[in-house]
Amino acid sequence: MCGIAGFVGAGDAQNLQAMSDALAHRGPDGVGRYIDPPNAVHLAHRRLAILDIGGGEQPMWNEDGQVGIVFNGEIYNHLELRRELVARGHVFRSDHSDTEVLVHGYEEWGEDLPLRLNGMFAFTIYDRGRRCLFMARDRFGEKPLYYTARPGFFGFASELTALLKHPRVERNLDPMALRKYFAYGFIPAPASLYSDVFKLPGGHWMRYDLASGTVKRAQYWQFKVEPMDHVPANPEEVWGEELRALLSQAVKRRLISDVPLGIFLSGGIDSSAVLAFATQHVPAAQVKTFSIGFSEPSFDESVYARRVAEHFGSQHQQDILSLDKASTLVSQVLSRLDEPMGDSSILPTFMLSRFARTGVTVALGGDGGDELFAGYDPFKALRLAQWYQNLVPSWMHRSMRSLAELMPVSEQNISLDFKIKRGLRGMSYPPSAWNPAWLGALEPSEMQQLFNEPVRYEEVFAEAISAWDKSAASNVVDKSLEFYSRFYLQDDILTKVDRASMMVSLEVRAPFLDNDLVEFVRKIPHEYKYRNGETKYLLKRALEPVLPRDIIYRKKKGFGVPLTRWLKDLAEPTIALRSPKPDAAWVARQWKQHRVGKADHRLFLWCWIVLQKHLSAVSN
Repeated sequence: MCGIAGFVGAGDAQNLQAMSDALAHRGPDGVGRYIDPPNAVHLAHRRLAILDIGGGEQPMWNEDGQVGIVFNGEIYNHLELRRELVARGHVFRSDHSDTEVLVHGYEEWGEDLPLRLNGMFAFTIYDRGRRCLFMARDRFGEKPLYYTARPGFFGFASELTALLKHPRVERNLDPMALRKYFAYGFIPAPASLYSDVFKLPGGHWMRYDLASGTVKRAQYWQFKVEPMDHVPANPEEVWGEELRALLSQAVKRRLISDVPLGIFLSGGIDSSAVLAFATQHVPAAQVKTFSIGFSEPSFDESVYARRVAEHFGSQHQQDILSLDKASTLVSQVLSRLDEPMGDSSILPTFMLSRFARTGVTVALGGDGGDELFAGYDPFKALRLAQWYQNLVPSWMHRSMRSLAELMPVSEQNISLDFKIKRGLRGMSYPPSAWNPAWLGALEPSEMQQLFNEPVRYEEVFAEAISAWDKSAASNVVDKSLEFYSRFYLQDDILTKVDRASMMVSLEVRAPFLDNDLVEFVRKIPHEYKYRNGETKYLLKRALEPVLPRDIIYRKKKGFGVPLTRWLKDLAEPTIALRSPKPDAAWVARQWKQHRVGKADHRLFLWCWIVLQKHLSAVSN
């Protein structure tokens, strides 16, 4: 796990150093730089040593020095690929470096290399012979990669703020990206907050030609739900056995490490499953698990984590925190967040990562399970939303929402009033916009008030609407699975985990995103993921032989913080946004309504704070 950066064109070693220094937290174990003056190519690497501790320095080159790489991530099938490449005549210098596999793999397969990789990765390969840079990002976008391309200049980095350190990278806010930030709670790739900077989307590769300055971007993989036609007579048993085998294999692949390794344990079904299968490959007493709990009961899940740890006998470490004390971390975390995102669970994720880093350098987590198996609350709302749209005339939607707004505002975690109000909000739109409308901080009409400019929902939700309309899926559950796996997982969940863990130089791995497991799960019919109001139906049945039933079937809480209450006490940030100019009076009204308990504006106010923190940080 590392940080990478570089550029082609105007600039010098000091610019490269500034970009590299901005990524120091991602790689505290080593620094590598390479400059090719005739071609104006500059590459930098910050290393967090996980495999091949003694070697593995980057940039890493092939035998004749014509192909070099800077790489961030882990390739879990690197040993299999190494054997295949050796059989084809490639000579390796290292004993077990996954980075060197990428160098020889590019020599052998070229642009088809990403298709062969099972892992999380973002890398840039410098091909001196072909005079090009070849970049790729893993299927779901676990590892980040930002880039900018202008006449005579190309730059890239693992983080937006590192790329902005180069003086040729302009900081012009993208007005539509800003609106999408409030519409989704994140900025969907390939857009970034700035008009000339982009995110390479997950499942894509890109080639930059040094001679012509042209960029070619191509998609090599996309998550699609393609249900199998044949359903066995006893699918819970047959598919359940296959799921257990694939999960066990996925966990085993991610246990490979030359440094101490542990598991994030929330007590939920996904992380508990990771622990269960880890103990099939490593003695339970050697497995380290980490959880954090909160003194406030409605936000605390530590009792379940402890229950699972005791069941398997892991070395469990737990930290109980006061949520009010945790609120002091807001400024510290947000000032290092990089690109703005509106998920407040970045705070407990940071706290868990910081706690785990005291004992390990690598941690396994349960991310991806909710997206693959329909684990989120909105899946429960889909049938109701269909009923609502069919039976309730559109002219009544506003009245229904007004009635819901009369419900008292609760500060509890995932409260009933919050779910009802958010649910009715989403149902006011066509089905293609339900999911982003349920997630987002502001509706288009509210954005229009904020910026005093017309905003159309078809524009701010364009990605979600296009994916919904083009999907081959025939039902709202499968279409929603594609939305959460393509958008929310990449630009919210995985971004959150990457940023929070990398702040403390911790690598986090996601077994549920293993290639083989995903290929199987995406073919399971939706009736076996969400059934009769039960989320993760097949996964739960599959895990009955390995997990306690009270863990499998307990009510989901989520990894939240009391944002509604916190925001009543937080000071309003100085408005750093200048263009587009926001309506300061409208913002002030949102703060006032929230503080007196008249309305719950937690999502907007949090997004607002995060944005102001980012703009203030990059202006310094």
